[in-house]
Amino acid sequence: MMNIVVLVKQVPDTYSERKLSPSDGTLDRDATDAVLDEINERAVEAALQLKESHGGEVTVVTMGPDRATDAIRKALSMGADKAVHLSDEAVHGSCAVQTARALAKVLGTVEGGFDLVVAGNEASDGRSAAVPAMVADVLGLPALTHAREITVDGATVRVRRETDDGVTHLSAELPAVVSVNEKINEPRYPSFKGIMAAKKKPVATLSLADAGIDPAEVGLAGALSAVVSSQPKPPKSAGEKIEDEGDGGAKVAAFLVAQKLI
Repeated sequence: MMNIVVLVKQVPDTYSERKLSPSDGTLDRDATDAVLDEINERAVEAALQLKESHGGEVTVVTMGPDRATDAIRKALSMGADKAVHLSDEAVHGSCAVQTARALAKVLGTVEGGFDLVVAGNEASDGRSAAVPAMVADVLGLPALTHAREITVDGATVRVRRETDDGVTHLSAELPAVVSVNEKINEPRYPSFKGIMAAKKKPVATLSLADAGIDPAEVGLAGALSAVVSSQPKPPKSAGEKIEDEGDGGAKVAAFLVAQKLI
């Protein structure tokens, strides 16, 4: 039997226009549609597969505004058993380090503790790719990152990592933190039964005080990183049209050379 925690995040839909607030440089969450990050769906799927093989329970943990409950319900409808939601206005603008420290505190509130923490390598909004390893560091646990495959044998977790340099096999004794990449699996679609069942699954909503977090430890004022400036993506420029008069191939090649593409 395993107690598995999955760290998830609600992010702006990648198909919607994402904006930063001009006042403080933080994400303007009200300006975009919000979804459970796709990499987190894969993390939930990985946890559910481990639960199906070894038994136990899957708990979803998130830190975010009230509407992040929609992301939680998506994970619960996939099959997770319960959730913990750190929701407090004071966490607005927290950096990656503050987020990791806060999540570590929240993990300490999970009923029954945990054997394994699973997360996505990086969120599609911040792209820091550091929070899972930071959480492990705060907790003093092994961090096995960029997992393409996860197996558990007794008290040992093993990870297969694939990179351009080859395949690496990692192992550690539980408890541990594992982050997964986008190739680990194809997440399941929630069934109608799962969607209905998710409405009845327990979600514990915590304030900073509930989690034992000092408000000075989170928030924009104490963040270790900040957006100094930003500007909208420039509009696409018109392409170059080439008339093929028997030398079209040479013209295309010359264009690519000029762009330093070949």
